[in-house]
Amino acid sequence: MPTVGAQRRAHESRPHHWFAQQLVLALSGQRPVHALLGHALPAAYDRLAELAPQAPLRPVTGPGRRGPAPTVRDCGLCRPCRGVIEAFARITAGERLRALAFRLELGADSRWRCAALDIGPAPALRCPAS
Repeated sequence: MPTVGAQRRAHESRPHHWFAQQLVLALSGQRPVHALLGHALPAAYDRLAELAPQAPLRPVTGPGRRGPAPTVRDCGLCRPCRGVIEAFARITAGERLRALAFRLELGADSRWRCAALDIGPAPALRCPAS
């Protein structure tokens, strides 16, 4: 188990990975939205609060079955200017693949906060051939 200091250094060097994981947990219904209250700016928190009740990343389930929990498949970033990260994550849950985009901004207190987020459209449901 990594020490608290090692965990903090990893988080600080790769904040987009940490945020991707936290957003997946909130958007799949595994963690309450308020867990990100201090980690998101007001507009991003409002967007998260709007999306979370729909649980757009909730595992696809069938009668009596539970789908696999969503996971971050990969995560990338662009740094358009100092103190800003624009990131994307590919989220998988079984055979489903979703996209998540978010913007992080470094505050005066040297903490990263989510400033904006969006999730790709829900995949169309496939209908069996008639």
